[in-house]
Amino acid sequence: MARIRAVFFDLDGTLVDSAPDLAGTANDMRASRNLDVLPLGDLRIHAGSGARGMLGAALGVAPGQAAYADLRDEFLRLYAARMLRHATLFDETASLIAGLDARGLRWGIVTNKALHLATPLTQALGLAPAVLVAGDSTPHTKPHPAPLLAAARQVGCVPQDCVYVGDDPRDVQAGRAAGMRTLAAAWGYLGPGDPIHAWGADAVLQRPNEILNWLDLA
Repeated sequence: MARIRAVFFDLDGTLVDSAPDLAGTANDMRASRNLDVLPLGDLRIHAGSGARGMLGAALGVAPGQAAYADLRDEFLRLYAARMLRHATLFDETASLIAGLDARGLRWGIVTNKALHLATPLTQALGLAPAVLVAGDSTPHTKPHPAPLLAAARQVGCVPQDCVYVGDDPRDVQAGRAAGMRTLAAAWGYLGPGDPIHAWGADAVLQRPNEILNWLDLA
């Protein structure tokens, strides 16, 4: 196999646990409509889909429906005001990054989150990626490979020398379409649908530091 020179990560559910603030935003919208607050556990599994997932789970609306666009804008406005309230790095993320630096590997973030949200979130949590490709950085979002290909270009690597880590089937689809190896993050949100072992990733990992072990064998 080609030597890995760069590691790219999804953001929400892979590096950062943003579910409490995403769910909190959804519950704020429910409360303003005199609806009962939903438990975090009911909403967490949908956090990987951002506003779309939260609005579907909390208010039963989906893209294409008449009310969706206005509700999405409301959600994003409210989330921007509270997204740093409870967001944290997943356990072992700091040691994982230190391990990548020690191995001389470049690392970056490729997320479907909009840049104006992803940038302050990563900065507030002390993340300093070599590249940050957001949902509005390219004409396409994951599972299209364009964001990952853009990240590889920006760090000067060919896709075959890169690996992408994510907690959603779309992450694996995007990575494979880009010609990268893929790792599925079982500590993340995972989302409804096919079980993680059916996604087709090169490996399914239970903890962030297992990435370092995998890299040493790759």
